Parts: sequence; structure tokens; C-alpha cells
Amino acid sequence: MRIFGVVSFVLASLYLAGCSSTSGVDALQMPSNETTSSVVRPSAPVSKGVRTAVTERTVSTASMSSASRFKPPAPLLDEENARSDDENQRPFGLAEEETVNFPAADLPDSVEPPVQEAALVSPPKRLSRAAPAMLAGPVTRSAFRDAKPINFGRSSPRHLAVHGVDVSRWQGNINWEKLRAQGANFAYIKATDGGDHLDPMFMKNWRNADAAGLKRGAYHFFYWCRTAGEQADWFIRNVPKMDGALPPVIDVEWNGDSSCKRRPSREKVLEKMQVFMDKLERHYGQRPIIYTSPDFYRDNLRGAFLDYPFWLRAVAAHPSKVYPGRKWVFWQYSGSGLSHGVSGRIDLNVFHGDERQWRAWLGGGGQMVADAD
Repeated sequence: MRIFGVVSFVLASLYLAGCSSTSGVDALQMPSNETTSSVVRPSAPVSKGVRTAVTERTVSTASMSSASRFKPPAPLLDEENARSDDENQRPFGLAEEETVNFPAADLPDSVEPPVQEAALVSPPKRLSRAAPAMLAGPVTRSAFRDAKPINFGRSSPRHLAVHGVDVSRWQGNINWEKLRAQGANFAYIKATDGGDHLDPMFMKNWRNADAAGLKRGAYHFFYWCRTAGEQADWFIRNVPKMDGALPPVIDVEWNGDSSCKRRPSREKVLEKMQVFMDKLERHYGQRPIIYTSPDFYRDNLRGAFLDYPFWLRAVAAHPSKVYPGRKWVFWQYSGSGLSHGVSGRIDLNVFHGDERQWRAWLGGGGQMVADAD
């Protein structure tokens, strides 16, 4: 009996201890007020459109093996403002803006949401290769010499203030600082011709002219055996769209040395030029300048394109005599200029106006057309 009583007492004690214990798997099945996932409960309601920032963690139980793990539910997104991961993670590139999204207030459709400022957030930045705005530096008076000087009399280009040059690969390596110091305030740089040729010195000249402080522009030599659209696309592909650049130029002339011997009718010439210039104007936002020579002008351009700026070649007489009645912006007055910046000869040009008019022309994006006189 005594042994039976002792055994009964021990069994009863073990039974009571088991009923009151909170250890073991049963304890895991009891509800808890603790936050066991990484989704933190906000102390206040979350505004509409705000995505809760979370760090995904793995939750495990003490009595389970390390292989038995589960992940908490993903945080919820407002369906109206949810975006795919690809869109949210898309890197911004050149000429795109950094933007910060803010929660939108509940406003009627007809009311624009107010712009909200974010503390400690820098303003949107535009990443661009664009040059500074078209602001002219000090004008340097011309000190160029000429291997074949012409006496233009009272209409000498020396009476005009703003001189410049046009260059191509034929000038070789150019010392742009010396060219600037000698009086080159602007430069037109050969970029392309036809639909597949890029001047091998273009990008080097393009960068170095800008670094030396010259206003720069690019020109295209038009090839009459290719379509205008192809040539415009080729120019656009190779010439950067830059704030501060001079308007693009289409160079139209008859070239006896060209492999293309075609001379289209006047009607076809004007049609091709219009297609080319329209494409460039849409892309660059500037009306192209037309460069031409006396014979080509006589055959095709008299009375045409009156609302376009012209750059005229006239190395023996003033443009008013060679191109009667034609308004112009630039005059190429010599093909035999001499400068310390180049080893050979260089084309010399001048702007039709004084320094004040030059600055006004630049400020207007190069869109004004000078008088013919």
C-alpha cells in the first residue's frame, strides 16, 4: 500500500506539472501581440499612395529546424500607385530628370495637385551634355592676314566687327587658342557630306573650338546623288544637339571634282533642300543657314528661301554686287586667309552686323536675317 501510495503521488505531481507548463510546441500555437515579421505597425494611419519601406527578413521558430523557415507577406501597395519593379528601378540617363514622388491628396479631377517640397532632397537635376546657353564672350578684333588680299573699298569686311573661320580636315591639327587670339570669334566646322561620310577631324575640332571660347556650328556638304532624308539623318546622327551651338548649315554648290556629276533641275534642287532643312529644323530647333556660291545661286536660288538666313561666298566683290537684293548673315570673303593657328590657308568669314547685333543674334538663337546692304 505504501509503495502504491508513493507511486500515485508521483504520477499526480507529474500530471499537474504538465498541465501548467508553457513550454513545448503548444506554446507556439498561442496568439501573441508581438510583431514577429518585418512589417512594422505604423503608429498612425499611412497616407494614401505612400509605400512602406521594409527590409525582408526570415522568421523562424525555436522548436523548428533551420530548414523550416518562412517569409512574411510582402508589404501592400496602393493599387492606384503601384508600379512594376522594372519601372521603379529604371535608371535615369542623360537629359532625364531625377524626380521624387509624393503622396497625392484626394482632389477633384479638375484640380491640379499642389507641388510639395521635400526636406533634404536636392532639386531635380537635368543630366545633359548640353553646352552653356548661347552667351557671347568678348569680341576679338581680326588680325588675320590674306595670301591674296582683295581691295573691297569702302565695303571692306574690315569694317565689320565679328570675324570667324570655317574649317575641315584639310586644316589638319588646329591651334584653336592661337586662332581665337588672332580674331576668330566663331567657327563653322565640316561635319558630314552625303549620307555616309564623316569628316575625321570633326569631333576633335568641335570640342577644341568650344574649349578655346569660339562660338561653333557644323555644316553639311550636300551630295546630289543621295536622298535628302538620308543626308539629314546622317548629319543628325553625327552632330550633337547642343545649347549654345550656332545654327546648322547646308552647303549647296556645284562641285566639279565630285564623283556625283548629277545636276538636278531647279525644282528638284529646291525640293531636296527643303526636305533636308525641315528635318534639321525639327531636330535642332533652329532654322538652318544656307551656304552657297555665285554659280549655284544663279542657277537655283535667286528669289528662293527668302525667310532663311544665307551665308554667301564672295571673294572678289561685296555680296550686294554678287547677290543683288539677297539678305545675308555671314560673308565668306576669303579662301586664302593666314593664321598662326593653322599651317596652311583658311577660309575667312564675317558676321553682318556690329558687336551689339552679334550678341542680339546669338540671344535670338541665330534666327534673325540681316539686310542685304
